[in-house]
Amino acid sequence: MGRDLERWLLPDGVEDVLPEQARALEHLRRRCLDLYAAHGFDLVIPPLLEFRASLLTGVGQDLALSTFTLVDQASGHQLGLRADMTPQVARIDAHGRPLTGVARYCYAGIVLQARRRALGDRRCQMQMGCEIFGHAGGAADREILSLTLQSLQLAGCQRVVLELGHAGILRALLSESLLRERSEQLFAMLQRKAKPEIAAALVDEPQLRDLLLALVDGAGDRSVLSHARRLAVDVPAMQPALDELEHACAHIERHFPAVQIYIDLSELRGYRYHTGLIFAAYVEGGHVEVAKGGRYDDVGQAFGRARPATGFSLDLLSLSAFSALAAGLIWAPSDEDAELLALIDHLRRSGERVLRALPEETPIDAKMRGLDRRIDKVAGRWVVQPWHS
Repeated sequence: MGRDLERWLLPDGVEDVLPEQARALEHLRRRCLDLYAAHGFDLVIPPLLEFRASLLTGVGQDLALSTFTLVDQASGHQLGLRADMTPQVARIDAHGRPLTGVARYCYAGIVLQARRRALGDRRCQMQMGCEIFGHAGGAADREILSLTLQSLQLAGCQRVVLELGHAGILRALLSESLLRERSEQLFAMLQRKAKPEIAAALVDEPQLRDLLLALVDGAGDRSVLSHARRLAVDVPAMQPALDELEHACAHIERHFPAVQIYIDLSELRGYRYHTGLIFAAYVEGGHVEVAKGGRYDDVGQAFGRARPATGFSLDLLSLSAFSALAAGLIWAPSDEDAELLALIDHLRRSGERVLRALPEETPIDAKMRGLDRRIDKVAGRWVVQPWHS
């Protein structure tokens, strides 16, 4: 790439956020943070830069390939630019603010991906989320689910599909078998939904084989859970996970009846650190989740303080595309008249955006600037009226 191009081109997967989308993003960020504050969540702002070892500890163990690495010239240690804020919040809960009992945190900030996770993904994202530490019950999971869906409502998302799974289901099946040492191999097969490979690998374990094959096919509406109970009658360790899924479904149906529930019993997102309910939210017709989360108990153990934990995160930059904000910009002349200045002040205090012209400034392109009204003097009084180009 030539030096001239480097001056104005951005790296692959990185883009500017221009005024219209930036306004929508910031409006949504403020509304979400107000929502979380109203539910008792404390805002934390972790640093963009940390020691790499800390960022890849606990829940961050799967982030090695996504984390930008550089060397600290002061200490010689490896530093990392965060690819996810959840490990940082876990560190804060363990050391920065080690409260007893339940702790609730929310956050919003830039995260950077060293590589795209999927085609079309942004590598520079504005991540927002909530975490609850110190409560192992399903009530905390349901609170997180509710806040996730309320956040999507604030963004203006329509026809939301919520995919639910549970990391405990596969863990229960493998603990019932003598094949725990082969769990990584089976995990990889399940991720690919490779039924022939599963059948061949477990030819000498017919009960486990049949259950895992049924798990691959276990996707659909709430009736999937009843079918799973019948299949797993001899695997009592699976029942608590199915109970938690039932409770989550009932909660969503009661409080968010417009949300479509999709259950996938073989969903293994974050299997290495998730320990319970897992979920992802999609907007109907979309193939990339707009929010994701779940339970990840004992994540703080790597920081010396094991605690139950559950949470969610979302990408504000993606969600802001669903938020429709009117331009709402008023043009005011540069006149120093006291009545005009009082009107401008009143409009701004009431939430309006007023662009007061500089001397000799004219609105050359009203459409690009978003102007929809102007202040003019009519019959001796300053009034706001529609913009006429």
